[in-house]
Amino acid sequence: ARQILMERFAEDAGLLQWLREYVQEHGIVESKVREGKEAAAEKYADYFDYSESIRTLPSHRALALFRGRREDMLDVRLRLDSETERPAWSAPHNACEARIATRFGIQDQNRPADRWLMDTARFTWRVKSFMHLELELMGALRERAETEAINVFARNLKALLLAAPAGPRVTMGLDPGIRTGVKVAVTDETGKVLDTATVYPHQPRNDWDGSLHTLAKLAGKHRVAVISIGNGTASRETDKLARDLIKLKPELRLTSVVVSEAGASVYSASEFASRELPDMDVSLRGAVSIARRLQDPLAELVKIDPKSIGVGQYQHDVSQFDLARSLDAVVEDCVNAVGVDVNTASAPLLARVSGLSSSVAQAIVSFRESKGRFASRAQLRDVPRLGDKTFEQAAGFLRIMDGDDPLDASAVHPESYPLVQTILADIKRDIKGVIGNSALLKSLNPSKYSDEKFGIPTITDILRELEKPGRDPRPEFTTARFRDGVETLADLKPDMILEGVVTNVAAFGAFVDIGVHQDGLVHISALASTFVKDPHSVVKAGQIVKVKVLEVDAKRKRIALTMRLTDAPEPAGEKPQAAKRPQRDTRGQGKPADWKPNRAPASAPVDGAMAAAFSKLKR
Repeated sequence: ARQILMERFAEDAGLLQWLREYVQEHGIVESKVREGKEAAAEKYADYFDYSESIRTLPSHRALALFRGRREDMLDVRLRLDSETERPAWSAPHNACEARIATRFGIQDQNRPADRWLMDTARFTWRVKSFMHLELELMGALRERAETEAINVFARNLKALLLAAPAGPRVTMGLDPGIRTGVKVAVTDETGKVLDTATVYPHQPRNDWDGSLHTLAKLAGKHRVAVISIGNGTASRETDKLARDLIKLKPELRLTSVVVSEAGASVYSASEFASRELPDMDVSLRGAVSIARRLQDPLAELVKIDPKSIGVGQYQHDVSQFDLARSLDAVVEDCVNAVGVDVNTASAPLLARVSGLSSSVAQAIVSFRESKGRFASRAQLRDVPRLGDKTFEQAAGFLRIMDGDDPLDASAVHPESYPLVQTILADIKRDIKGVIGNSALLKSLNPSKYSDEKFGIPTITDILRELEKPGRDPRPEFTTARFRDGVETLADLKPDMILEGVVTNVAAFGAFVDIGVHQDGLVHISALASTFVKDPHSVVKAGQIVKVKVLEVDAKRKRIALTMRLTDAPEPAGEKPQAAKRPQRDTRGQGKPADWKPNRAPASAPVDGAMAAAFSKLKR
C-alpha cells in the first residue's frame, strides 16, 4: 500500500514542479574529500569542505567538483539549505515533506493511520522525489557548466585566431629545447621554408657561442627581420640567446617575439604537415609552425585541431561533439571575417571558408599549382567541383590581390559588381579613383541606388568596404617584453610590476604568461578597480598587459597577480583575494557534521543495495 501511495505522490506533476523550483532556490551543492584521499586529492584542497548554492555555483567550480567526483577524490551531494546533516526520522517535516503531506491532506490528528501516512510522505520525498530531483538538477548544472566552458573556449579561440599578424617578413622560428637542442627554421615573407638547423646552447652541450654563430649566419644569409620563439620549455633561455644575437648583429635590426607554441607538436606529426613538408624531420616542423604563426596566426592555426590549441577551461570534461562544432564555427567565422588570399592560402585555410569543402579547397590549390596564380574571381569557376552555388557562397571571402579587377581584392561580392558599376557611371569616375576615396564615398547617398535587389544597408556596407578595401579586422602588431632576470618562480617577488601576455581567459579570471614557465592568475576581482562580471569584457587571449605580483606559492606552482597596480601585496601567511578558498554558502551555518544516515524504521522501502546503486549512478 505504501509503495502505491508513494508512486502516486511522486508522479503528481504540479507537486513535482513546486518541489523542483524549491530545490533550485534552496539547494546547496556540498563536497567533502573522500576518507584517506587527502594527499592524493591535494589539487582539490579548495573543495575538501565546500558548499555553495546550486543557483550561483560558477561553471568552473561545478566542473571541478564533477571532475573530483569522477576521479573518486570528492564526495559531492545536493542538500537543502535547512539541513546541514540528515534529520532524524522523528524530526518535523522539512518544507518539501510538508508540501507533499499538505498536497494530499495528510495531517497528524492522532488517528491510527496518521503516523503511517506522515512517514509515507517522508519516504516519498527521500526515496522518490529528492533522488529524482538531485539527478535532474545536478545534470542540469553539469549541462550549464559545460555550455559556459565551451563558450569560454570559443571566445578565447576567437581572440587567438584574430591576434595581430606580424605580416610578410622573413622570420626565424626557434622551437626551444634543452637536451634535444633548439630547432631553427627560417621562412620567407610567404611562409616558404628557406633553411633549417639545430643548435645546442643549453645543457648538456652549452654551445652558446657556436649557437650564436649559426643563428647569425642564417640571419645574415636570409636577411631575417624578426625572430619567433616558442613559449615552451627553455623559452626564456632561448629568448636570451635571441637577445644576444640582436646585440651581436645590430646592423640586421632584428626583433624577437615569444609566441604560444600550443599545438605546434600536433601539427608536426599531422598528416597535413607530412604532405606540406615531406622531406623535413618532424622535430623541425614545429619551428616552421612557430615562425609562420607569428607572420599570420590565423593562416597557421587553422591547420591544427582547435581542441589542441588549449585555450579552454576543463575542455576534456565537456561534450567533445558540442565543443568541436562550436570551435569549427568560430574558426570559420574568423576566416570569413579576415578573408583569404586565394593565391597564397593553404588547403586547410581555404577549407574553412564558407561554402568550401576540403576536397574543393584542395582542388583550388591543385589548380593554382598547375595553371598559375588566379587573375580574377571569375577564374575560380574553372576549378573542378566548384559550382555556381559554391562560388556564390565563397566568393565574397576570397581575395585576388593585384588582380585584373581591384574589386576582387575587396569583400564586395561579385553579384554586387553591377551596382558598383552603376555608382561609378553616376559619379563619372573609374574604380581606381573611387577606392580609398573616403570623402567622396561618404558624400554619396545610399538610398539613391537602392532597388528591389539591393537595400540601403547592403549599399552602405559596399560603400564602407570601398573606403578601405580588404580591411583587416585584426589589431596592429605589438610585442610584450619580459623583464630581464625574471626567468623562474624563484625570481618572482611580491610587488613586482611585470609585462605579460594573456594566454587564457576563464570565468574566474585571466591567466598571464610573465616569462617564468608558469602562468599567473589575475582573479576576476583583480582585473579592474570596478566590478567585472565577465573577464572577457576586460581582457582577451593574446593581449599584452601589465600586472603586479601579489603572492607566489612555489609548492603548488601558483602565482597570484593583479592588474590593479596600486594593490598592496598580501602579508606573509595570508592568501590574496584571488586565491582565497571558495566560501561556504551563508545559509549553511557552521561546519556540517560528517554525514551519516540515521536509522530508518524497519519498514523503509529501500535497502542498502538500492542506495548503493543510486550512489553509483550519481557518480
